[in-house]
Amino acid sequence: MKITGKFFALSLFLLLSLLLCSPAAALDAPQALEAFDMPGDGGGSIGLRWSAGPVDSTAAIYRIFVSEQQHGEFKHIAEFPANTRYENEIAGPWWVWGAKRQDVHFFHVKSNSGIQLVNGKSYFFQVVLVTGQESAQSAVAAAVPHVNLFNWAKLNNLLLLLAFSATVLLSIRRARIDPNIFLRRIPGLDAVEEAVGRATEMGRPVLYLTGSGDLTGSGDPSSLATIAATVILGDVAKRVAAYGTELKVPHRAAIVMAICQEMVRESYLAAGRPDAYKEETNFFITADQFAYTAAVDGLMLRERPAANFFMGYYYAESLLLAETGAATGAIQIAGTDAEHQLPFFITTCDYTLIGEELYAASAYLSREPALVGTLRGQDLGKAVVLGALVLGTFLVTLGELLATPFFRALFQVFNDFR
Repeated sequence: MKITGKFFALSLFLLLSLLLCSPAAALDAPQALEAFDMPGDGGGSIGLRWSAGPVDSTAAIYRIFVSEQQHGEFKHIAEFPANTRYENEIAGPWWVWGAKRQDVHFFHVKSNSGIQLVNGKSYFFQVVLVTGQESAQSAVAAAVPHVNLFNWAKLNNLLLLLAFSATVLLSIRRARIDPNIFLRRIPGLDAVEEAVGRATEMGRPVLYLTGSGDLTGSGDPSSLATIAATVILGDVAKRVAAYGTELKVPHRAAIVMAICQEMVRESYLAAGRPDAYKEETNFFITADQFAYTAAVDGLMLRERPAANFFMGYYYAESLLLAETGAATGAIQIAGTDAEHQLPFFITTCDYTLIGEELYAASAYLSREPALVGTLRGQDLGKAVVLGALVLGTFLVTLGELLATPFFRALFQVFNDFR
């Protein structure tokens, strides 16, 4: 028994000595490093992809090195914890990236990452895993950045554009076959005939304002509304010319006044009364906001027009104009896409075109097949988008609901039953 005990103690001592004196296991280097040009960009960037290692944690870090020569000096450009930056975190559609894996790291090298990447030039990359005092480096991978002709991440936008364009073209074709295609009733536009007829019966003028836009471009938010206002003016002028009513269009922008002069002249010509057109129908007042407002208010109080049209983009002058018009007893029709002025028009005017109703007015009044078809195509496109939003919301809600413990247990019971 004594010999056996000594032999066991000696064996245990030798085993511990062997374990303590043996070298530690070598740190595994990052595997399967791949460098590639980033798809669908304007150049100057490269993507890196490599397999996740068994020691990935906050205690370990990855360091990215780059060199312009395969055996040259590598430059340190970035580092991050080893348990971050996985491929499944890439923001991008599946048709560009395919199946994004959770066990693969990804790093995007850009021109501002400590190096200026030149398109058409080769670059060499190396990934180093560092944990404590140990480090292990991957094999060298090379890639060449270049400009891509097409951004495949925007392929869905291209397909939607083609589908929407086809819808609009088909709607225009249908509108040419059937000009009486259904459009949602807009009460404010139905009242145009009533307003002009009332002015004719009372022997008073029709006042038409095109808003505060000047059509000078440079990102002016009022441009679209001003264009829509000039188009509606053409339709109103046709009715005014047919009834022989006086029309007054004061302006605060010379460019808009020149356009409106042509619109009104063409309307009188289309109505068969070119001799009734007067150049003084459109007249310039001033470019100053409140000086223009005061002048128009004075015109309302002096000449007391029977119908006032406020179309286009408006600022703080909207309430001053509309309240004065309401005090004179005129029928008032307003239309604007300036959402901060809509409450004032809705309160003081008889009818108000809200937002895109202003853009639909020209198609609604003229029944021009191209305009009606375009409007119809837009409505169909909006219906598809709204349907997609509702369906997406339902699926996301259903997915969150099915992920609850109750439904998981229910599905497990179902599987056990099968």
